[in-house]
Amino acid sequence: MESRDLFSSSPEPAPAAPERPASPVRPPPLAARMRPRSLAEFVGQAHLLGPGLLLRRAIEADRIQSLIFFGPPGTGKTSLAQIIASQTHSRFERLSGVESNVAEMRRVLASAANRLQNTGQPTLLFVDEIHRFNKAQQDVLLPDVESGVVRLIGATTHNPFFFVNAPLVSRSQIFELQPLSEADLLALMRQALGDAQRGLGHLVVEAQEAALRHLARMADGDARKALNALEIGVLTTEPQADGVIHLDLKTAEQSIQKKAVVYDDEDAHYDTISAFIKSMRGSDPDAALYWLAKMIHAGEDPRFIARRIMIHAAEDVGLADPMALVLSAAACQVAEFVGWPEARIPLAEATLYIATAHKSNSVVKAVDAALEEVRQNPTQAVPQHLRDGSYAGAERLGHGKGYQYAHDHPGHFVAQDYLETVRRFYEPGEQGAERRIKERLDHWRALMEKARDQKGS
Repeated sequence: MESRDLFSSSPEPAPAAPERPASPVRPPPLAARMRPRSLAEFVGQAHLLGPGLLLRRAIEADRIQSLIFFGPPGTGKTSLAQIIASQTHSRFERLSGVESNVAEMRRVLASAANRLQNTGQPTLLFVDEIHRFNKAQQDVLLPDVESGVVRLIGATTHNPFFFVNAPLVSRSQIFELQPLSEADLLALMRQALGDAQRGLGHLVVEAQEAALRHLARMADGDARKALNALEIGVLTTEPQADGVIHLDLKTAEQSIQKKAVVYDDEDAHYDTISAFIKSMRGSDPDAALYWLAKMIHAGEDPRFIARRIMIHAAEDVGLADPMALVLSAAACQVAEFVGWPEARIPLAEATLYIATAHKSNSVVKAVDAALEEVRQNPTQAVPQHLRDGSYAGAERLGHGKGYQYAHDHPGHFVAQDYLETVRRFYEPGEQGAERRIKERLDHWRALMEKARDQKGS
């Protein structure tokens, strides 16, 4: 047996580690694989791409200049840009408003200029989330967009008129993409189930109609969400003994779970509160509750909702039902005190009360008319009999002289002037409690007019 020195400088080689099996290459998500490759495969946006419409004609005639697509996620902004590049035989270059810096932008623009000069091939520069570029980054694009070195297509979920530089907007055509309909999403999912090369057609899948309709409904117009939820549902379901994967409603519900409402930008935020207020003003309690529910679901600050309810109570209900402002103020206090989820109840109560209340905007019209009078015309002096007469020396100045105390007269009213020059700002309406206010005010104004006539004669 061979002996070995314990202190030998040539130790035995360590046993080789077993080779780790290579990880299988995971394919892209279903939504990425199923991107449409031509206008014929593109689903949705018929208001832009229907036969004879401007965008479709421009694509087919290769007359595309710079474009900005804006709309919710999963509506086809990136896919449409890639189709345009293919249709117009352009080199497709992509930048990210989140990740790309000025150096990368300059490199892409320089390459585009060289390509155009040497080969004549145009470059379509797609900038995803273009609203994320700061002003300096957006300004870098301007010269090459202006000179035609690149044809820019910007994509954003934000309104470009608020978030993209005015020079870029002025050089671009703006197209708003809409959320896909449930019918569009169902068509996309059925295409994916039948496509053996790019989709799930290599599997034997039997999907319940109710399951597909649930995914289409909960995807909220987002094709990416619908297709990826479909893929999760199919790939996580064990095949039956016959090899068939059964996608039922329960699996579909677990695959998509709670939908995310598009509400994370200023445009959607203010559009929703605008719809909420206009629904209350229009006396539609069901629509008002829907927009309230959307804000609650999105996690809106209850104080913001309560403030808008209070403003609406004063502006659009006003004196037709003075309790509306009282109730809305109480709802605000309760909502701030208890927070979500209980705050939904007082806010809903105030919303329903206001939506079903008599309406009048006489208050806001009256105060605005008074403000306009103050701004536009000479300021009226306070009449002598209305001036403060409570301090020493006021009597010598004639302040308060001739003032008549209303409570000393029948009906607690006395006809006297409260302005040097008579103005009429408040015109009560005929709705609710304001009808009684109008009756009283018409009577008092008639007495005032009579007193002025007698004084004048």
